[in-house]
Amino acid sequence: MFKFSNRHKQIITTLFLLLLVGGVYLLGFYAGKDETSFPEILAYSPEARETKNNSNDSFDFNLYFEVWNSLKSEHVDKNKIKDRDLFYGSLEGMAAATGDPYTVFMDPEETTEFYEDLSGTFEGIGAEIGMRNEIITVVAPLDGMPAQKAGLRAGDKIYAINGESILGLSVNEAVKKIRGEKGTEVTLTIIRGDDKPSDITIVRDKIVVNSVKTEMKENGVYYLQITNFNDDTQILFDKAVSDILLKDPRGIVLDLRNNPGGYLDTAIYIASDWIKDGPIVAEQFGENKRTEHFSRGQARLSGLKTAILINEGSASASEIVAGALRDYKKATIIGKQSFGKGSVQNLGDLSDGSSLKITVAKWLTPEGDYIHDKGIAPQIEVDITEEDILNNRDPQLDRAINFILEDK
Repeated sequence: MFKFSNRHKQIITTLFLLLLVGGVYLLGFYAGKDETSFPEILAYSPEARETKNNSNDSFDFNLYFEVWNSLKSEHVDKNKIKDRDLFYGSLEGMAAATGDPYTVFMDPEETTEFYEDLSGTFEGIGAEIGMRNEIITVVAPLDGMPAQKAGLRAGDKIYAINGESILGLSVNEAVKKIRGEKGTEVTLTIIRGDDKPSDITIVRDKIVVNSVKTEMKENGVYYLQITNFNDDTQILFDKAVSDILLKDPRGIVLDLRNNPGGYLDTAIYIASDWIKDGPIVAEQFGENKRTEHFSRGQARLSGLKTAILINEGSASASEIVAGALRDYKKATIIGKQSFGKGSVQNLGDLSDGSSLKITVAKWLTPEGDYIHDKGIAPQIEVDITEEDILNNRDPQLDRAINFILEDK
């Protein structure tokens, strides 16, 4: 779940994506005539000098330049090494050094791809991946997209891409290898549960995600699926709510399965259509600082019996909605344990078109439940078997519909 900082825009999303532009702690650089010599530091900021002099974790920034010069002058392929790659690679490493897989530096190309993902249109396999226990893991294959059609599932652990091991790679590095032009193939070596490794070959395609899908069932149950909390979600959700109020169904099945997350504001807006008053989610910052985000108060759907479907691919903003409606007893949770992403990221645009995503807070449900790494447990657990998938059966949805039709 991400949130654009106040420096730029406001956003928040999961799934799944340090600034040294002009220097913050480092300062100016001087480009000399000799290509192999790294630019000199012109100055330190006062904060950096104080850190160097007073901290037990003191360091000398000149060591950075020693490494730069050594690589440029001694590496066997020094003529192939690009300054740009060294520079951006060092920023990626700085973010990775936090040990937090959700704190990420993205170069301009990665930033463009990230915004394309949020817009709902891009080329690739149509799956959200993340880091779990230091293993690249499928968070959610998007409904109807190439990854899902090829058999990729939430929870699959990826060990190789096109036969090349990805152990030790960051999520961004793995994404670069998986993405590609429409019509090309990528083969993922995955491990599912206790099974042996197997290969899944996926033909990349243009991915267009309409994040809200609806269907009025013949039995009077309204089916509302939200696949992401993206740019189009709030508008499409409002249209769905208008349709729901017009048709006056017996109840709603809100399907958040394989929803990897999205904008925090959108999650709050959607949850507010069931919850009239009170906090939807709380952000817990460092130094015991806490911010609560309250309902917008519309509560247009509060009187309708609701079941929420979740599974291992439900993460971040989708967990915020499910957790809030559970805590206020506005819905019953059905399915499988959710992914468990309970952190908040600020996403800030940098001056060269790159961006930095920083984990700034933990989030908690209205009752103070911190779901990170444990997820949200369904109140009614329903599994989907291999046989169900092969025979196009959906026992989780069936159970949710039956729940709505049961006497209140």
